[in-house]
Amino acid sequence: MRLLLVRHGQTPSNLAFLLDTAIPGAELTPLGERQAAALPEALAGEDIDAIYASTLVRTQLTAAPLAAARGLDVHVRDGLREIAAGDLEMLPGHTGAGRAYLETVFAWTAGDTALRMPGGESGDEVLARYDAVVAEAAEGGAGTVALVSHGAVIRMWAGYRADNLDAGHAGSHLLDNTGVVVVEGSPGDGWKVISWAGATVGATGPGTEGGPAGRPLDQVE
Repeated sequence: MRLLLVRHGQTPSNLAFLLDTAIPGAELTPLGERQAAALPEALAGEDIDAIYASTLVRTQLTAAPLAAARGLDVHVRDGLREIAAGDLEMLPGHTGAGRAYLETVFAWTAGDTALRMPGGESGDEVLARYDAVVAEAAEGGAGTVALVSHGAVIRMWAGYRADNLDAGHAGSHLLDNTGVVVVEGSPGDGWKVISWAGATVGATGPGTEGGPAGRPLDQVE
C-alpha cells in the first residue's frame, strides 16, 4: 500500500506563525489556493484510489481540486487533524510556545509517547487516531491513498511509524505547504518512507534536501 501524506496549502495562520490547530481552523490564502490547484498535476504520476482529509477546512480545500480531477470523493476524518496545541493554541509558533509544542511532538517521535501536550493530547492518543484512518484506508483495499493532513502530525506519524528513519529525521526536516511524504507498507507489516518533500530517503549531501527539508525546528508552522 502506498500513502501520500500531503500537507495542506498555505493559510493566514502559517504566515502569522500561529499555532492554529482547533476546528475549523483557517482557510487558504490565495497562494494556498494556487498550491491546491497545482496538486493534480504534481501528483499526475500517482494512481490514487482514495482521498482523505482532516476535519479542518484547510485540508478539505486543499484536497478538493485533486478529488475533482480524479472523480473521487473526499473522506473527512477527525483522525487526520493537526496535533492539538492545547494551552498553546493560537500562540506565536516562533516563540517559546512554538518550541514547547515541537519539543513535545518530537519527543513522541523519539518514543516518549505517554508525554502530553500542555492541555492537549498525548502521543499515544495522536498515533491511535491517525492509525485508525490508515487502517480504514487499508481495509478498503486501495493501492494508493492521498491523506491530506497537517505538517506536525505527518512528520510525527511518519517519523514514529517508519522503519527506515531515525528519531531525528522528522524533527530536522520541514514539510512545506502541499509538500508530500510518500510511505509504503501496511499496518501489519510496517512502513517505510520512500521520499520526503521530493528527496529520496537515504540520500544525503547538497541537492538532496527536497527544497524545504533541513530548516531548523523553530521555522515550522
